[in-house]
Amino acid sequence: MRSDVEYSPVGEGLGMREYWLYACLRKVAVVGAHAVALGFTVLVSALARPGTSLFSWHPLCMSLGFCLCMTEGILLFSADGSPFCFKSRKGKIRVHWILQALMLLAAATGLGFMVASKNVSARPHLASWHSILGVATLVATALQAACGVCLLFPKLLGISSMPRLRLYHATCGLVAYLLATITVVAAMFTDWFQAAVKGATWYGFLLLPLFPALVVMNQITNSFLPKKKLTT
Repeated sequence: MRSDVEYSPVGEGLGMREYWLYACLRKVAVVGAHAVALGFTVLVSALARPGTSLFSWHPLCMSLGFCLCMTEGILLFSADGSPFCFKSRKGKIRVHWILQALMLLAAATGLGFMVASKNVSARPHLASWHSILGVATLVATALQAACGVCLLFPKLLGISSMPRLRLYHATCGLVAYLLATITVVAAMFTDWFQAAVKGATWYGFLLLPLFPALVVMNQITNSFLPKKKLTT
């Protein structure tokens, strides 16, 4: 006798007890990612002391955009600890777009302050790995937003393959988020950050953005894993 059963490989081979333990750990991880994203943004904003210089607005805007808005915009689709769990799918998509729009606005503002600061101090642009990675992050973010626009208006743009477009959107989003994380980590090697944070505290800061990145990567890859067919 032959039957085809579709299943997700996530959690394959786990017993009931192990499954519930795995589910609890996922919930703790997602809640922790929310807390770390918010806490890290607050800490960077405090270190930047916004208003003291043109540059001070750059870390504030970028942390608000990428560390908070972008993280929350992805995690709100998680079933393991989203603060918008009471929202419908349509409502979550609307909140997602609001957060992503705020992220783009914050990124553009932060970029503007950085360019202005460099021009005032007559310092060269794109002179560090942090700045080069930042440009790559902005490009990937723009591509991700373009895919999102296509998902919002598929009929207007004549798009028929929605599942493939969703996969492209998720892939671009994951690449953009990982690039943003690497850019944030690279910022910790700049003269400004190393002058503000020293010793063991610096290593603590270095680890903080990696935790939400792991949670986001796990969520996106698990959501878009290809389903297999089991034949018996």
